[in-house]
Amino acid sequence: MDEDDNRGERRDSLFLLAQLRLGSMEMPVKVRNLSSGGAMIEGATRATKGATVSVNIRNIGWTEGAIAWVEGDRCGIAFRDQIDPLAARIRISGKETTPAPSQRTTAGLRRL
Repeated sequence: MDEDDNRGERRDSLFLLAQLRLGSMEMPVKVRNLSSGGAMIEGATRATKGATVSVNIRNIGWTEGAIAWVEGDRCGIAFRDQIDPLAARIRISGKETTPAPSQRTTAGLRRL
């Protein structure tokens, strides 16, 4: 995969937690932007250009690719197959962990 293969694609900036498999290691990473052909992730400190990886992205699953570039603890991944980047933004119904402001309550909070 050439690092310029997907440079013309629209990228969505976002903050999403994911898992990265790099060799025999699996580590948590942050997805900073995502397109149908790749992603920029943060937290893969041992990544090297050209390494084969898999990344588990919410609502998409494990996607294989290769490291296209590395800069500090950020790197670019060029996916082997295209994905639907909008799927990662879809909330999983019934699994919201933060209640809406109108549903929040102060009952049970300790007064200082």
